[in-house]
Amino acid sequence: MIGWLGELNAKERRTMAGCFGGWALDAFDVQMYSFVIPTVIALWSLSKGEAGLIGTVTLLISSLGGWFSGTLADRFGRVRMLQITILWYSLFTFLCAFAQNFEQLFILRALHGFGFGGEWAAGAVLMGEVVRDKYRGRAVGLVQTGWAVGWGISALVYTGLYGFLPEAVAWRVLFAIGLLPALFVVWIRRHIDESDAFKQGRRLRPAVGPGQLFAAFRRPHLWTTVKVTLMVTGAQGGGYALGIWMPTYLRTVRHLSATGAGGFLLVQILGALAGFLLGTYLSDLIGRKWTFLWSAIGSLVFVPIFLLVPMNNTMLFWLGIPMNVLLLMKFPPMGPFMTELFPTAIRGTAQGFCYNGARALGSFLPTAVGFLSQDFSLAISIAVLSAIAFGLLIVMLLLLPETRGRTLSSLDAEPTVVAAASLERRASAG
Repeated sequence: MIGWLGELNAKERRTMAGCFGGWALDAFDVQMYSFVIPTVIALWSLSKGEAGLIGTVTLLISSLGGWFSGTLADRFGRVRMLQITILWYSLFTFLCAFAQNFEQLFILRALHGFGFGGEWAAGAVLMGEVVRDKYRGRAVGLVQTGWAVGWGISALVYTGLYGFLPEAVAWRVLFAIGLLPALFVVWIRRHIDESDAFKQGRRLRPAVGPGQLFAAFRRPHLWTTVKVTLMVTGAQGGGYALGIWMPTYLRTVRHLSATGAGGFLLVQILGALAGFLLGTYLSDLIGRKWTFLWSAIGSLVFVPIFLLVPMNNTMLFWLGIPMNVLLLMKFPPMGPFMTELFPTAIRGTAQGFCYNGARALGSFLPTAVGFLSQDFSLAISIAVLSAIAFGLLIVMLLLLPETRGRTLSSLDAEPTVVAAASLERRASAG
């Protein structure tokens, strides 16, 4: 299963390592808020709706960050934008440690989101272009497992800090540690180079402007952009509805302690890691669409069972492992799927918008869960809204093509792509 890694050249392996690290550290920083929700609710007397709103604004602004970062990556380079976005989200995670009230944390998490969304846009495009067609699905999918690793490290640090420090101090120290990913930029500068596809297409690349920002909304890409965005909205929204509120559910509904909830989540994150790995290999084995479909169907079945069927905490613990496997296996194929749908000239813009525009739409679900749970139980609120999200994923998926086996050169050779690039060059020159 890992023999193919030996066939990659040095540039492919270094790029994988760089993007894996960037994605893991991204998850490390962004997941911190889910762990501190119960603490800030208690300290600042927030409602669940207000706490959910902070999670939503992070994801909402991340959509703009991803869109702009993808557009700038099409002009100035994937590696440069990868470095800038890592520095950005690290700084604002650190500054969250000094927030004194709801309004300050709201603003800082919003600014954090701008870099958080941009990192994926730059890294996913870079990976998709550097790794050869034969191994793209597995390579980009394997890099996606970095999310589970970063999430696990965040849970581990949270458990340790909350075990030894008062909650009123521990949450601030947790955010302060979020500055550490900035050090990773030094390694990226020394070891990661731009993709050959980007270098070869540089002469066709128009200046950044409104035309490039909206390139994915022109024919023949418009409806592909819309369908992919809605498909990913279902995947992201369902995941956010469950993931952001899970620590709160464990502490307030299942009555686990802070350290107990952290330990519970650490094991569930191992299930998520297995899901990422399974999705990575299924993406190439059975195709992108079938991997998405089985994950969506499995999530529709397991999430309501996990939340609504009466069981003790031990049974919940074991059920959470297969649930997280199924829930997370849909994410590894997303990078290669979008890479194989759009040509090089607009790939960063298109992927940046589709993934992060979906993140913006999906970001409303955590807030919706918070407000809905004021009239219904937290479990019912999460189950209903996540089921709607997974249903949207399935409907949009059925309208999109399978992309496994596509070469990037075939996308760039399409007459419409060449013509569009030519028009953009003339518009820039004029």
